[in-house]
Amino acid sequence: MRAAALCSATGALLLTALSAAPAGGVPDSTGTAAGAPAGVAFAGVALAAARAAEEGVTFGACPEAQDLPGSMQCGTVTVPLDYAEPEGRQIKLTVSRVRATHTDPGNSKRRVPRQGALVFNPGGPGGSGLYFPLIGLLPEWKRIGAAYDLVGYDPRGVGRSAPLSCQDPKGFFKGPSPAPVHPSESYKRERVARAKAYARGCAKRAGSALPHYNSLNNARDLDVLRAALGEEKLTFMGSSYGTYFGAVYATLFPSHVRRMVFDAAVNPAPEKIWYRNNLDQSMAFESRWTDFREWIARHDKVYGLGRTEQAVLRSYERARARLAAEPAGGTVGPGQLQSAFLQAGYYDDFWPHRARALSEYLKGDPEELIAQAGPITEAAAEAENASAVYTAVECNDASWPTDFRTWDRDNTRLARVAPFETWDNVWANLPCAYWPAARQRPLDVRTGPGELPPTLILAAERDAAAPYDGALEMHRRLTGSVLVTERDSGTHGIAGGPNACVNAHLDAYLLEGRLPVRRAACAPHQEPRPTDLGDEAVEPRTRVLRPAV
Repeated sequence: MRAAALCSATGALLLTALSAAPAGGVPDSTGTAAGAPAGVAFAGVALAAARAAEEGVTFGACPEAQDLPGSMQCGTVTVPLDYAEPEGRQIKLTVSRVRATHTDPGNSKRRVPRQGALVFNPGGPGGSGLYFPLIGLLPEWKRIGAAYDLVGYDPRGVGRSAPLSCQDPKGFFKGPSPAPVHPSESYKRERVARAKAYARGCAKRAGSALPHYNSLNNARDLDVLRAALGEEKLTFMGSSYGTYFGAVYATLFPSHVRRMVFDAAVNPAPEKIWYRNNLDQSMAFESRWTDFREWIARHDKVYGLGRTEQAVLRSYERARARLAAEPAGGTVGPGQLQSAFLQAGYYDDFWPHRARALSEYLKGDPEELIAQAGPITEAAAEAENASAVYTAVECNDASWPTDFRTWDRDNTRLARVAPFETWDNVWANLPCAYWPAARQRPLDVRTGPGELPPTLILAAERDAAAPYDGALEMHRRLTGSVLVTERDSGTHGIAGGPNACVNAHLDAYLLEGRLPVRRAACAPHQEPRPTDLGDEAVEPRTRVLRPAV
């Protein structure tokens, strides 16, 4: 009886899905799954979604439930490893949910009707969204949490969803480490060897599954998750990389979309995926690093690191040189310093704490710097997993230069004007030059008039991790989308943050389906206040929404 019902549901959903293909039919060869014809993979999504709709999600206690509020529950959704072979190997995605509260935070006696599930992805690739539903506990999210079931999940390869690994996590945090701004030829040869070894490790540990960690499959998984949740149409919010595969989803399944929010949108142009996007990112981080130094200089009475951004840079370089000669606590070298200050390029709420740590270190007290920049060894397995998924997805998604001389030429030029992040970005992505799996051609992300419901794009004008040009390109490609810009701000991911204007647009869209008639702009949120060196230093609260990359 159950088998017959499943067969019937599968057939019905298959016909529905095929009829919902983008204008012009199923995607061309850019929409392949590990070389399979796009139409075959599309049919595989329909079959998997039909099964998921039949089975649903059985929610129960979450792993490590003792650390979580009781209202959050977890379950699993089964998806094919390869959508061209939907009856083949299956993997399970771990999903989390907090049900809509139905309670208006402004009027506890008013019952708010449920609008469905809001599914979130934090980016990466490699970021876990499993704890996203807890965002409903924050005041900025209570109205949305009243109307929506808040749903997070670990994408394929991440966390508890068939986790991917490329090396022993015990060796992931290697410190102290150098971070040469202009690396020597011998150092470059060493990093090339490490990149080749890392790529081999990914292939060895993942085996035949390696090609199936990619953005197309992430988008296909999202449609299966939609079906499993019982949603006819998807309401989705993606941040950072989540905006890219969200846009891939919108291109592949536009008729399955109810509402979509793209927060900190990356550039989806096929020629930018992913090598050139990383070059653009390195350039943008230089500007944001300057913003941070200018802020420190304005608060020289607090930190004593210099009255100009160039003077602050000299203080930072003194710290680099000192750490190269003698790592702080035996664990923090120039590489760890750079990584800690890179976080400040993503989020300005780190600025007071990083500035304080640098100031105290140069005055002879390294404890704050060690606390903020030192490796967190208990997080090694999670960090290695995130790195593995990031590498696999970006390497699988598109072609990369296979000759290091191309990387060397492009980034040597770039480092002359943008030294802060350039070479560190190279080393993070260099395994893609030696990747053993077949590459895809990126999907030409775009929708025509009337194909996709209106969508909301949020962007900070000085975002370094997702440069603003990417939001403009996303806006051009998704017909009917509306762009809301936070002016003169650089926080990576602005939804539900400190800007009331941005949050008003988010609430109006998700709760009422209402968007501005055309592009809108919000004034920047307030700059962080400096932390006096006599105050107790507390690391800023990590936002549940914080994107991984």
